[in-house]
Amino acid sequence: MTVRLRRSSQEFAEMLIRAGKVAFDDRDAWSEHQPSTQAENAFIAEHGWPEYAKWHLAIDDEEPPETKAHYKFPYGDFRVAHRCAILAAESRAGQRKYFDVQNAAAHLHGMIEAAAMSIPGRET
Repeated sequence: MTVRLRRSSQEFAEMLIRAGKVAFDDRDAWSEHQPSTQAENAFIAEHGWPEYAKWHLAIDDEEPPETKAHYKFPYGDFRVAHRCAILAAESRAGQRKYFDVQNAAAHLHGMIEAAAMSIPGRET
């Protein structure tokens, strides 16, 4: 498996965070917040694979491009970036030694923490 960072997805996530389109959710909430298979399929049908790709930090070059298996490390629900998804991506990428993905997720994590601190009364 050749998994590598998709830089344009990282840039899209950064843009979402700068625009305040982020869920400041708890670390372990991604299993509850991630889009369902039906939601993913509907999103792909409506927006296509290039838009679906934007919501994943990495790709697997050994999988066909227009398959879900090609896209790794989702970080949002097609509306906002989720803190819990970025934390999960950071952890899983580190465990699997995908250091470019881990570093990108750590950067996004830092952006989210900084954004949370700029909201009066908000702590992470």
